[in-house]
Amino acid sequence: MNIILVGAGGVGYTLADSLNSEGHQITLVDTNSERLNSALEHIDVQGVSGNGVSHEVLEEAGVRSADLLIAVTDQDEVNMLSCLMAKKLSGCQTIARVRNPVYYREINLIKEELGLSMAINPEYATAGEIFDLIQIPGAMTVESFAKGRVNIIQIVIPQGSPADNIKVSEFPAKVSRGTLICIVERGDTRRVEIPRGDTVLRAGDSIYIITPPQEMANLFKKLGFQVKPSRDVMIIGGGRTGFYLAEQLLAAGSRVKIIEKNRAVCEELSANLPGARIINGDAIDRQFLLEEGITGEDVFVPLTDMDEENILLSLYARKVSNVRPITKVSTFGFTEVTEELPVGSIINPKEITAYSILRYVRAMSNSSDSSNIESLYYLAGRQVEALEFHIRADSAVTDKPLAQLRPRMIPNLLIGCIYRDGRVLIPRGNDCIRRGDTVVLVTTTQRLTSINDILRA
Repeated sequence: MNIILVGAGGVGYTLADSLNSEGHQITLVDTNSERLNSALEHIDVQGVSGNGVSHEVLEEAGVRSADLLIAVTDQDEVNMLSCLMAKKLSGCQTIARVRNPVYYREINLIKEELGLSMAINPEYATAGEIFDLIQIPGAMTVESFAKGRVNIIQIVIPQGSPADNIKVSEFPAKVSRGTLICIVERGDTRRVEIPRGDTVLRAGDSIYIITPPQEMANLFKKLGFQVKPSRDVMIIGGGRTGFYLAEQLLAAGSRVKIIEKNRAVCEELSANLPGARIINGDAIDRQFLLEEGITGEDVFVPLTDMDEENILLSLYARKVSNVRPITKVSTFGFTEVTEELPVGSIINPKEITAYSILRYVRAMSNSSDSSNIESLYYLAGRQVEALEFHIRADSAVTDKPLAQLRPRMIPNLLIGCIYRDGRVLIPRGNDCIRRGDTVVLVTTTQRLTSINDILRA
């Protein structure tokens, strides 16, 4: 596809790099020529210096032949107007990053009036990811499929767990039935593999498990986690993400405490979040955190604008308490470094934004007459993709036993589950994929756009 990307900053750069690697023709547009040139030095794409709202700039970028325009600058108005101009000039599909809560409350009307194909609010999406993690104590990451009926959760096998030193094939009988281990990341080498039945699990390994939500409580209990409901949550930073997260937590019955050093922001939060306890203070003051009860919290979520501050706060929280930290890290490239630190789950808003858009683009690219990509997630440091396909028509993979298909499948691919008629099936050799099914698969192969891509050419 021909794609115009307005904004060459963090999200735009990641999108350009990923979409270019998938074979799309990319043109980057940015008003900052230094930032644009820096991106062009590292990615083999076209570039146009200028404002994405200008029809001359869009014409130069090739909007007349574009299939999609994605606007992800730091200014909502520029993003929305760029999409409007592209729609008027060529009728291509458009995606805008919209962050302002006032705009986002009216997003359905804005999408309709501007003809947006998709709008994404990074702060709202980030809050949703954090909320999901809080609801599942013990999980490092959580990704949902089949409209929330199936989860892929990441956990680290604790010392003394029944999962230590057993084969993957023994996991259902010894730990939890109705689940499937789909990825193993070795604790000593960080090597990632799609496991076979004879793969042996070890304490310290990070494993990704496909499971229905109703199986999770039993799963964590059997794995040896001391899990209790996360009722008390301390949030550091009262920005948009903190506000959205507090709203969701209060609705779920949690007790929420927000520490914010800007008094005016505190007053606004108090007016809009009457159920939360709002505290005016600087969380970097260790004594202040102790006085405000960090040792009695279940979850600690630093959401300041400084990655370094968030990391230090989480390290301190782990040192002085048994609290579970969930740490926001916005800088690209920091995630791999921070994974080695005891800062709990790591949330990167820019990655969440980029991957949400990549999911949509991948769905646009696939064959409309056989299967649609419903979800796409990158796991294990982007080394593995988890994809959800909705099977719309008969094809080369339907109505054939999986045991018959397996010799023809591409390597390093696992069909994780089939969702059919309200039931989650962990597939066996005699099961078939049928029209109407939702299929979740995990693979180290990139760029799958259709369920038929699982077969060798």
